[in-house]
Amino acid sequence: MSMTPTIPMNPDPIDLAAAQRLRLEAVGKACASWFLWLAGLSMVNSVLALSGAGLQFLFGLGLTQIVDEYAHQAGNSGIVLDLIINGFIAGVFVLFWYFGKQGHKWAFIVGMGLYSIDGLLLLVGHAFLDAAFHLWVLYRLYQGYTTLSRFMAAQQVQMATAGAPIFPR
Repeated sequence: MSMTPTIPMNPDPIDLAAAQRLRLEAVGKACASWFLWLAGLSMVNSVLALSGAGLQFLFGLGLTQIVDEYAHQAGNSGIVLDLIINGFIAGVFVLFWYFGKQGHKWAFIVGMGLYSIDGLLLLVGHAFLDAAFHLWVLYRLYQGYTTLSRFMAAQQVQMATAGAPIFPR
């Protein structure tokens, strides 16, 4: 008998290309989740502003802060309108999250464009810390976009080698 240790062979070798595609897909979806955070925390900021709490999260949208200010000036009649308008704005970012995690690159592009405009609104209002945070979130969204692009390219290569048709998103 031989005393040589045997190394068990893995019956299913790891497909490195498949593992990379899964990792890229996970990163893209995680970056898309920034849209959901922005929507949720903007609504929390609106409720805090309406309650007179005097604090807010940096993660919110500048446009909802403007709506909050006008609603505060309008008094009680502005509260319901504030929640409706800010709910609509947050809903748009929820849609960006939904379509971004589905792999639609347009959701990242349009979402980053609107979020850039929102950041410019903050600069006009001299909210420099909020605007700086916008830059960081835009960087993370851009990472999601580029990662999603690499994922889709890897997926197209795999489909092309398998002879399957390629459908753009």
